[in-house]
Amino acid sequence: MPRLSEFYGIAIYMYFADHDPPHFHAIYAEYEALIRIDNGAIVRGDLPATAMRLVEQWRAMHQDELTANWAAAQVPAALSAIEPLR
Repeated sequence: MPRLSEFYGIAIYMYFADHDPPHFHAIYAEYEALIRIDNGAIVRGDLPATAMRLVEQWRAMHQDELTANWAAAQVPAALSAIEPLR
């Protein structure tokens, strides 16, 4: 599972050939959530509120890059790193 980004202790991953809907995995300490790329809804799991706010801010800023990585992951092809939240 390639790591796309990491910020404030939150790691963002995406699996190759993963199931729909298009999503990414956000991991923070013992928490993990699968988050939809299109609307930021949690598909499964959970994150603390502060971590979720940071992930949502990052997702909104990088939605196009996440969508492109999702398409590449379905081939599968190399994924691109995404700038962390600063």
